[in-house]
Amino acid sequence: MTKSVHPGEVLLGAQAGAVTLPVCDHYSGVEARMKKSLALQAEMAEEFGACVFDVTLDCEDGAPVGGEAEHAALVTELALAARPGMRVGVRVHPVDHPAFAGDVITIAGRAGHRLSHLMVPKVESVADVVQAVAALEAADADALPLHVLIESPLAVHNAFEIAAHPRVQSLSFGLMDFVSAHAGAIPADGMGAAGQFTHPLVVRAKLAIASAAHAYGKVPSHCVVTEFNDTGAMRMAARKAATEFGYTRMWSIHPNQIRPILEAFAPDEAQIQIATKIITNAALADWAPTQIDGTLHDRASYRHFWQVLTRAHATGRALPPEAKAWFALAAS
Repeated sequence: MTKSVHPGEVLLGAQAGAVTLPVCDHYSGVEARMKKSLALQAEMAEEFGACVFDVTLDCEDGAPVGGEAEHAALVTELALAARPGMRVGVRVHPVDHPAFAGDVITIAGRAGHRLSHLMVPKVESVADVVQAVAALEAADADALPLHVLIESPLAVHNAFEIAAHPRVQSLSFGLMDFVSAHAGAIPADGMGAAGQFTHPLVVRAKLAIASAAHAYGKVPSHCVVTEFNDTGAMRMAARKAATEFGYTRMWSIHPNQIRPILEAFAPDEAQIQIATKIITNAALADWAPTQIDGTLHDRASYRHFWQVLTRAHATGRALPPEAKAWFALAAS
């Protein structure tokens, strides 16, 4: 490290202390799978030297009808028992579901201090966010970040207003419900790994959500790929989400999908080396414009390459010593 001023402080300003979320958000709702997901999270944290994916325990799809309260209690116990330092979230029921209030009281009320986030599905407008925030405050969990799931044409229309709410940390796209909300106007292949990147209405929704998230400094999280045994399809979808659609995070619904997501969203070795060189030279130049390998760089490009290194760190990639030093300083 060549200067005492941290790159994030110089280049990101007020956003220097913003939370950087893992690029993969892994969902499970059945007891045995939730336990396996938490065990895998701990194992991979040892392998990578960092918690490289979130585990979101699912009440909406995981709880049996009539057993919502029991499932909420189970999820709470699993979250409280998770290994320290791991990121564990919970997806509760929608705000208009009869189980929503009980979910929040049980889960956020008892384990809010342990959770990384609370995911609220089927958010249609900022009024739903306000209702969720009020429920968290009533449960004394007013510091718990909210993630929201955008799943309908109306929600896409309201995405910018939703993203602007200060308690919202991330916006996810709910592909399956979005397609089914169109009364058959979008064919079934619009839910597939390939079709979701070609149908105009789905593409428009994805871009709107990513744009809304970036407009307010929030994290856009890409939707599921249901063909979980097709590794090639998973890699293709994750790569498109990361490089063409502006997403910095993606859902996993099967353990087979976690590593392909990490690989797709992580910078490769060449990008890491270039970013390290540019940021090192920028620090030496006291962040003034400088020429590197025949190309002029200034704070706009420095910001981009610092974010490349931040993503590399978040995905557990090996960093050159000088880049490691910056992250060691940030953690101290």
